[in-house]
Amino acid sequence: MEFTMIETGWLSLLPPIIAIALALSTKEVYSSLFIGLFSGMLIYSFASGGTIVNTAATTFDMMSTKIADNAYMIIFLALLWAVVVLVSKSGGSEAYGRWAQKRLKTKRSAAFATSLLGVLIFIDDGFNCLTVGTVMRPITDRLKISREKLAYIIDATAAPVCIIAPVSSWAVAVASEVSQTGGFNIFLSTIPYNLYALLTIVMVVFVCLTGLDFGPMKAAELAAAQKDGNADGGSAQGNAKGRVIDLVLPILVLIVCAILGMAWVGGFFRGVSFSEAIGENPTAGLTLGAFAGLVTAFILYIPRKLMTPKEFIGNIVSGISNIVPPMLILILSWSLGGVCRQMIGTGVFISGFVTTTHLPLGFLPFLIFVVAALMSFSMGTSWGTFGMLIPIVTMICSADGAGALLIPTLGATLAGSVYGDHCSPISDTTILASTGAACEHIKHVETQLPYATLVAAVCAVGYLIAGFTLTPWIALIACVALMIGVLFVLNKTDLKRFARK
Repeated sequence: MEFTMIETGWLSLLPPIIAIALALSTKEVYSSLFIGLFSGMLIYSFASGGTIVNTAATTFDMMSTKIADNAYMIIFLALLWAVVVLVSKSGGSEAYGRWAQKRLKTKRSAAFATSLLGVLIFIDDGFNCLTVGTVMRPITDRLKISREKLAYIIDATAAPVCIIAPVSSWAVAVASEVSQTGGFNIFLSTIPYNLYALLTIVMVVFVCLTGLDFGPMKAAELAAAQKDGNADGGSAQGNAKGRVIDLVLPILVLIVCAILGMAWVGGFFRGVSFSEAIGENPTAGLTLGAFAGLVTAFILYIPRKLMTPKEFIGNIVSGISNIVPPMLILILSWSLGGVCRQMIGTGVFISGFVTTTHLPLGFLPFLIFVVAALMSFSMGTSWGTFGMLIPIVTMICSADGAGALLIPTLGATLAGSVYGDHCSPISDTTILASTGAACEHIKHVETQLPYATLVAAVCAVGYLIAGFTLTPWIALIACVALMIGVLFVLNKTDLKRFARK
């Protein structure tokens, strides 16, 4: 369904602000998102001369449109979660936990292994979140790593990794937004300037290896240390006959077939380049991979009588039912993002500041980073944010004779977009990270926000440096040193604070 955009000025900021404020204050996500969505529709209806009846009808029009637009994503998540439950009930997860427990004996080694796995699964952020959470949660539970910490590690190695991976659906999406020829080469050039993605990876690895937590995450880790370290997330015990291969093989087949599926759907076997093919319709390819994982589980489990055919189907239904609550959050967040982008012009209003602000050109990367961060956080989407800003950035750099600033500013655009996506309560990646870690969504947001914002604040300094030096390397070195220094100070401050309690 087509929606007509009406620019509503500062009123366009209210729906995301209302949704985020309610979610953080009430700790209840569903009603917060719906109220934010409905408030956006009220603004649209009154601005277009409609009535309250129009508001209700248009609200459900938007929801049905987003369900249709993301049908493959919904099918993929349902199939993937069915595989998750099957490998758990087969005993494969427990067997892997016993195997890994002999090798991963400390919290730091388990946290680092989780971050490494997140970096390796770079093809798609949503797939990353659910797969890493499924594989590592039994291990991190046993070693008393909090679910909040697990969710942060998953989230920090999802979008920030995908946005700098040349072979990913994100790379093609960014390249397609650059109007100039050689868009993919331009994307590669932005990688050193994507300070947020690079620094987030450094941050998560550093925190995993050193254990220098602070803020709400420190409290979550201390609370987890007091709990039973044999939690299983509430899932039923698996079959005692399960082996490691019962976990590894379905997941491995799923990953390989997901990559091949994205290539096939995008036309790689008909002559299209691999990088372009995987970005054509990634969720369709991921769905094929999830189905292949399901078939592999059937072939692996039924002949060995790990479960009966009836139990197999029952576990599929159980897996799909488990994904309904986070799926409802996704549908509401997609709809809220839709009303902001397509109907009331939230992105247009925010990006208008870029063209009306008269500052020295060296400030452009910093300014764009801040604007992109605000847009992405408000709308819960990095793709929608850089989709609106990249054309504006290329136009500004061309019109003002600031060609040398194009690559740094595009890097800042992507970095700000990922920051907002990383920590926004209404981002689908944030939701899937808390789902994969079996962590309460608002707790994930509250514990992750200080970490992400620390990196973003350091990035802002880095873009001031990069904008005037026109090189990423000085900014990167300065940012890493500043970030680690601040992290030590915050950790030391928290140690004193918790010691007094």
